[in-house]
Amino acid sequence: MIRVLIVDDHAIVRRGLAQLLGTTTDLELAGEAADGREAVEQASRQRPDVVLMDLSMPGLDGVRAITRILAVLPDTHVLVLTSFSDQNRILDALHAGAEGYLLKHAEPETILSGIRAVVAGGSPLDPKAARVLLTSRRTPRPGAHLTDREREVLRMVGDGLPNKSIARRLGISERTVKAHLTSVYHQLGVTDRTQAALWAQRQGQVLEPTDNGPLPGDG
Repeated sequence: MIRVLIVDDHAIVRRGLAQLLGTTTDLELAGEAADGREAVEQASRQRPDVVLMDLSMPGLDGVRAITRILAVLPDTHVLVLTSFSDQNRILDALHAGAEGYLLKHAEPETILSGIRAVVAGGSPLDPKAARVLLTSRRTPRPGAHLTDREREVLRMVGDGLPNKSIARRLGISERTVKAHLTSVYHQLGVTDRTQAALWAQRQGQVLEPTDNGPLPGDG
């Protein structure tokens, strides 16, 4: 029996999905969660085989919840079920560890088949998500080539720190901070600090270090 944790901030959606699971003989409800934080708690407690994860939720969103769940339960499978088909959300979810990405307008049997597929090692993708992945291979993602130092600076900009505080925390000069930001603006396609900060706040775990080793002093 495949045990499924349903994560969605709309009670009517959770209820409908629970009823859908009830029409099968090989899938069962392991629990429900209304937001990302509750999803992490329920996953740790119930240890489901599959987490059926929405992305847009209050507080801790779905992408960050995926990261936290898989850090504790690496063998759990995550299947995204959401209304959003934009490139950033799809790539963020898959980079976080989701194994499939379906949209809520999918047919009930497609959702059930998707749950079974991730357990069997498959990667069910809505056609829109598949097209995004193909396009992303041809077009570098904004921020994909940021250095670890640039990621650090951008995270701090997203936290609202001024250049002077960033320089002090990193042990580099303000001039070096400004140089990093100039590179960041160019790579993200933004023109000012506010736009960069908003990008940083939206991306979250995308700005985690890439484990390229210790950062040398650069200023």
